Amino acid sequence: MRHFFGLLVGVLLAAALLFGGGWAAQEAVRGAAQNIEPFRDSRILIAFGVLAVVGLLLGLVLVGRMSPLAAFVPSMALLAWTVVYALDVSRAAGLAPTATSLHKEVVQAGHGMLALLSTGVYGMLGVALFLPVLMPSRWAGPPQDDEDEFEEQGY
Repeated sequence: MRHFFGLLVGVLLAAALLFGGGWAAQEAVRGAAQNIEPFRDSRILIAFGVLAVVGLLLGLVLVGRMSPLAAFVPSMALLAWTVVYALDVSRAAGLAPTATSLHKEVVQAGHGMLALLSTGVYGMLGVALFLPVLMPSRWAGPPQDDEDEFEEQGY
């Protein structure tokens, strides 16, 4: 059950990193390019808040005692997309949701994803998320005390 929960957390973290991080990065870049003060535009403040929440989720998965699948799923998604980008840029760019028929916020997140992908941020995050998977202590369950079983039995 612990690994199933870790799988669900991993899928949610991957979505948060891709869509939330992509949208927030694109919004922060827009504010910097237009020289907008963050306190004058609420969208930039929301973007900073989204980046903080995504960073908090990332930190909890990296240092928390949960299934390594929570880190493995987003690491494989990010590393696979980075490898596709390294091999074929146009195919990797085609995977991002940047079609004009989509909602404006989704397209903005897609452009942010491409910015994070092309700068290598997704590759770096993928490697950082893959490291906890290599630690054997993350795969073992919580320690169980054998002494407690004997104390509970009455004679």
